Amino acid sequence: MVGGGQLARMTHAAAIDLGIDLYVLAVHPDEPAALAGAVTRLGAPDDLEALRAFAVEVDVVTLDHELVSDEGLAALAASGHPVRPSASALLYAKDKLHARTELAALGLPVPPFAPVATVDEVTAFASQHGWPLVCKATRGGYDGRGVEVVDDADAAAAVLARGGEWMVEAHVDISVEVAVVTARRPGGEHVTYPVVETVQQDGQLVELVQPARITPDVAARAVALGTQVAEAVGGVGIVAVELFVGPDGALTLNELALRPHNSGHATIEAATTSQFHNHLRAVLDWPLGDTSLRAPAAALVNLLGPEGPDRIAERLPAALEVSEAAVHLYGKASRPGRKIGHVTVLGEDAEVALARAREVADVLVGSGRPATRSEP
Repeated sequence: MVGGGQLARMTHAAAIDLGIDLYVLAVHPDEPAALAGAVTRLGAPDDLEALRAFAVEVDVVTLDHELVSDEGLAALAASGHPVRPSASALLYAKDKLHARTELAALGLPVPPFAPVATVDEVTAFASQHGWPLVCKATRGGYDGRGVEVVDDADAAAAVLARGGEWMVEAHVDISVEVAVVTARRPGGEHVTYPVVETVQQDGQLVELVQPARITPDVAARAVALGTQVAEAVGGVGIVAVELFVGPDGALTLNELALRPHNSGHATIEAATTSQFHNHLRAVLDWPLGDTSLRAPAAALVNLLGPEGPDRIAERLPAALEVSEAAVHLYGKASRPGRKIGHVTVLGEDAEVALARAREVADVLVGSGRPATRSEP
């Protein structure tokens, strides 16, 4: 797995269950997967020689993030090393303009969009679609970085002044955001998890509920669209497709990822087979696991680095007083707003599970108040 972050760390835990030796290519020796015991090789993801040396040690190359050289992945594949997902599939996650252009050509529901290089181009787009608009860096953005909502030409000018390549999209009226997580084998066999309802803050996922609190019709259409996208891009492994649900139930494509994704983290506890197990099974072209949920509802809250000092270690015992909470810490240095872990709670009721997960998260990174002891 190229990358040694928290996704590699959680994939390593799944690899242990399956007797797989997970090798990671990490930039630093103290990255989360390395600290968890994954076999670690040091090298940059855009260093072709490091990628080549890494690939000869493993059976298949997969990814913890999208920041891998297109040319490097293509070169590995040309040399006979299985790369899953492929460089051409990964381009849909790396390049937002490419994804919008190709998916629109297939007739799939994307927001109106256009590449822009000048304020005049932005205002021309706004004259057709109105303000506000969404400015997106075509490459390199994640967790809300490289995504800005702009209300006028001055705000757009400030964004373009940062440099780089940008596109604009019409602002979509959203009732709820959801994600469809699919595991797909090289031959096309796939399994899909129940739709996930996500809550975003400044473009970053902060909490989720699974299954999403949407009508059965909307859920069925979301699954159909998500799996259609996974097929269209040729994804192998986990493919996560983020969707907007409008007030009338209409679906619009947002972003996609071709790797384990934050929207699938609750599956560690919530599903019969986690996204991390199914990602490994998919990229190795093994039979895929059952995606059904173990409980009527699951809720997850991300732990974001606090403004003050990280006191999670001393607060953890108090948080674990909530016996139904599963706490996952990523072994990452805390910075304000950085994802350093998550909390998952299963239950009969989504609202109750979410309230409990928020309570535990508040103890760990918020006020530090002791959690209310759960009943035996």
